[in-house]
Order: sequence, then structure tokens, then C-alpha cells
Amino acid sequence: MDYRHVISEEAKIRTLRRLVDDCARRLAEEDINDTEAQDLIESVRKKALGLFPGKEEQFELIYRTRFERILKEKPR
Repeated sequence: MDYRHVISEEAKIRTLRRLVDDCARRLAEEDINDTEAQDLIESVRKKALGLFPGKEEQFELIYRTRFERILKEKPR
């Protein structure tokens, strides 16, 4: 078995998790406007798709939904 592929996949998953968690934290805690929030989400989307090409639908269903919920629940 080629473990380099497994390690690489695990590293990509950890990187994605850090990107998503950081974005979620920033959306929840920082005072950013709607345009900045959407720019941040789009930046994470591009990075996520760089790690996992062809997974646009999964990003939209899982992560964008999470980010939008955070923004909706954030006190204004």
C-alpha cells in the first residue's frame, strides 16, 4: 500500500478543517460586513476546491450552509 497517498489525503483533510474552522470563527466573532463575509467564504471555497477538485456540491451543502447559518444567527 502506498502510504504517501493516505498521508497526503489526511493532510488535505486537516488543512480543510483548519480553513473551515477559522472561517467559521471569524464569521462568528469578527465585526465584518456582508461583502467581507461573502469574500471570506469564497476564498475558503476556492482553497477547498483546490484541495478537493470537483467537490463544489459538497462544499455548498456542507460548508456554505454552515457559514450562512452562522451569519444568520450572529447578533447584528
